[in-house]
Amino acid sequence: MFSLCFDFGNTRQKCAIFNGNILQEVMVLPTTDEASVASIVEKYKPAQTILSSVIHHPIEINNYLEKHSYFHLLNHTSKLPITTPVGKPETIGADRLAICAAATLLFPKKHCLAIGLGTCITFNFLNKFHEFLGGSISPGMNMRFKAMNDYTALLPIVPAQHHFPLVGYDTKTNLQSGVLLGMAKEIEGIVSLYEEKYEDLKIILTGGDAEFFKHHINKEIVFEEHLIFKGLLAIGNENWA
Repeated sequence: MFSLCFDFGNTRQKCAIFNGNILQEVMVLPTTDEASVASIVEKYKPAQTILSSVIHHPIEINNYLEKHSYFHLLNHTSKLPITTPVGKPETIGADRLAICAAATLLFPKKHCLAIGLGTCITFNFLNKFHEFLGGSISPGMNMRFKAMNDYTALLPIVPAQHHFPLVGYDTKTNLQSGVLLGMAKEIEGIVSLYEEKYEDLKIILTGGDAEFFKHHINKEIVFEEHLIFKGLLAIGNENWA
């Protein structure tokens, strides 16, 4: 039995296909419209679907999924394996809820800091009682590259790379060192602050840009590329029942 988990982020819109609890494939949607979703649904004919969205996606997508599957739209009223004792739970991003739900599966009854590296960096703290207490948000990798291009006259947009020098020798490598090493050390610093406050803290790194940083952060970190989809499936199983 197939389940489809859709993640509509600010930069990319993706879908994960699960056969039972086994992740079979992750794909990027070419466009965010009903036709793109319909092509995947028609191919796999899922029994159930779930959507996490942090963008203003077309309502027709919800209607289509409701018509062709047992559909759940992730929001603050969803049944969750975590609690959210914060001031305005309705403002919590659906992606953050899914990441934290997955963290409880990996490390039950442990303090967890799940770090999502996408359009923004999100630090998501979950205590050992499975309470999502919040965290922090800062600009992500591509946002930093783009900002330096947008707010200067001569600095170009440069691509991220896995290997770059500490001491940049031209404009490109100066920008790469500044953004990538700067972010890596920012993450290390934030993690250290949490470690000072919480014992036996588990750190999880995920998100589309995580691969550029997993070898540059000098901390004991679990890398889970598809953490959000594992969380979406877990939440779906609680809400489809």
